[in-house]
Amino acid sequence: MGEPKKYITSDELKTHNQSGDLWICIHGKVYDVSEWMKTHPGGDLPLLNLAGQDVTDAYIALHPPTAYNHLHNFFNGYYLKDYTVSEVSKDYRKLYTEFNKMGLFEKKGHGVLISMIFIAMMFAVCVYGVLCSQSCLVHLVCGGLMGFLWIQSGWLGHDSGHYQIMIDRKFNRYAQILTGNCLAGISIGWWKRNHTAHHIAVNSLEYDPDLQHMPVFVVSSKFFDSLTSKYYERKLNFDWVTRLLVSYQHYTYYPVMCVARLNLFAQSFVLLLSSKPVANRGQELFGLLVFWIWYPLLVSCLPNWGERVMFVLASFSVTGIQHVQFTLNHFSSSVYVGEPRGNDWFEKQTNGTLNITCSEFMDWFHGGLQFQIEHHLFPRLPRCHLRKISPFVKDLCKKHGLPYDSASFYKANEMTVATLRAAALQARDLSKPVPKNMVWEALNSPG
Repeated sequence: MGEPKKYITSDELKTHNQSGDLWICIHGKVYDVSEWMKTHPGGDLPLLNLAGQDVTDAYIALHPPTAYNHLHNFFNGYYLKDYTVSEVSKDYRKLYTEFNKMGLFEKKGHGVLISMIFIAMMFAVCVYGVLCSQSCLVHLVCGGLMGFLWIQSGWLGHDSGHYQIMIDRKFNRYAQILTGNCLAGISIGWWKRNHTAHHIAVNSLEYDPDLQHMPVFVVSSKFFDSLTSKYYERKLNFDWVTRLLVSYQHYTYYPVMCVARLNLFAQSFVLLLSSKPVANRGQELFGLLVFWIWYPLLVSCLPNWGERVMFVLASFSVTGIQHVQFTLNHFSSSVYVGEPRGNDWFEKQTNGTLNITCSEFMDWFHGGLQFQIEHHLFPRLPRCHLRKISPFVKDLCKKHGLPYDSASFYKANEMTVATLRAAALQARDLSKPVPKNMVWEALNSPG
């Protein structure tokens, strides 16, 4: 006769919620992942952010079935006494199971191959145009084409971070380094750390790095209380500089998006040169080195400094479209203050996300972000299936009275700018004074 099961309550589970003493619950069983956190492929942040909680739905969403083969190694012998499953979670798990039985997570189509061929052709055209043409107009077009190349390589980098786009893990890693580090100058390691934190804590003002853009942008007046970023591990001070910049953020939004890639370049090096754990750090740095050799070298082949600046600005401005796309899905959606929870996965993803309505022909342009709700609920699902599963997700949202928000690309831009404008006008409210200087006074004095 086997030993009787040992149980703990949710309150007891919550006490194991920090580095060195980190427990989680999956399907009612409790796991001690204190040591696993150091080598977890998804990084330490997902575990830290959901520590001491039932994380079943988040685990299902972000892990392939094969991960269960390793999970038993961390079982500590306890079961959650008051483990319950909401009706929303039951339906979500049923839907996941159906998609899995249909083989949707494994059927990736030919989109990756087509994209890679397209990227290679664009790269060849850019190099040929710079080296073999003397036309300023051709050079300008090549600069824009380079930006478009970065957008398409970004979609592949995004996909490869969520699921295996190549035949095995080794080739998938090569694809990540090639599309992210070598071609676009963005560390795939930085992106995975940032993006996984975003998925776990979507639209949490304290935990979601995709909403933490102070001093340039804020999407909510709640930032005026100088919240502490759990991602950047520092206080987001709402001082006079931030107030000045935020007060005009609805005007600066698009210009900043044109150069937003500079921030991604910087964040990549900040992480790779830090003491934080980064898998394959050598590969990451080598990939960035490749980018910072070929791109400046290509720019230097242009005949004069005017055309070089023009080429770089064209590259950055076109790829700025992608940075706009990144913000449209979440800036105007519901936000909250506090830590993410593992037992309201479906609700948080739908409340904090906006889909972009478009024809099937434009799916290549949005790279999967047009079905951002579906992507957030099933992040491992290849984007070629997102349109197919959309009706099922919409029906589930309707059944449980949850939002399924969507808008056209134009309308989503309007909503985002409106959100920024609302926060900007609140920032100008001098009834909540912060340290000011003469520049602030001059710009905001009446008359």
